[in-house]
Amino acid sequence: MSRQVLYGLHSARAVLSHAPERVIRAWVDAQRRDPALEKLRRQIAACGIPLENADRKRLDQIAGDSHHQGVVLETVPPKALGEADLEALIETVKQPLFLVLDQVQDPHNLGACLRTCDAVGVSGVILPRDRTVGLTPTVCKVASGAVETVPLFRVTNLARTLRQLKAANIWIAGAEGEAEQTVFDADLSGPLALVMGAEGKGLRRLTRESCDFLVKLPMKGAVESLNLSVAAGVMLYETLRQREYQHRALGEGIRGR
Repeated sequence: MSRQVLYGLHSARAVLSHAPERVIRAWVDAQRRDPALEKLRRQIAACGIPLENADRKRLDQIAGDSHHQGVVLETVPPKALGEADLEALIETVKQPLFLVLDQVQDPHNLGACLRTCDAVGVSGVILPRDRTVGLTPTVCKVASGAVETVPLFRVTNLARTLRQLKAANIWIAGAEGEAEQTVFDADLSGPLALVMGAEGKGLRRLTRESCDFLVKLPMKGAVESLNLSVAAGVMLYETLRQREYQHRALGEGIRGR
């Protein structure tokens, strides 16, 4: 059985709240007695999970990182989701919004994107199986619990998956620095998949050609681009803004009749 180490207060709380059956055992800092960690101790005990007190050096060794905030969990990785799971989800979501990450390698970027996706209410994140970072402990830590709440789909052929999304009447918007229109000029209020390219490389040719339209962020300073997770956050929140505005406008229209 494959096993995975998770650490950090947010990651631990999330997995204990949403999937406690995945947790095999836990280690907690024996010296700390702050309210957040004490509450987590009680949550671990309530789930019947074996708990061991450990000093900071031991926690550093188990986590492979010193930024564990006093808690480390040994877990079974979440169930892998694929094309069939994505197809099933599409059939149940009325106004889907997907983030598609094409060959993203940086675990910090993937974790930050997952955190933003949870905040925005994204239906799911789609990744190709190859040349993409996995759900590493760093991804889970940076995601602050979003690994447990945002469905993550790994697909064999990204271009084919994008065609399947189109067939489900989902528009495909690619983020491209050379696009003619900005994300603020485009209509993002309908069913949408936002596609972001790899760090420093952008969209691959087949991925770009699979998009219905391209969008960019206006850059007014000297830098040429933003960090991937920052750019994804801006674009996702613009999508949310447009959807919220459309929802309010429709509501006001109904009340005004």
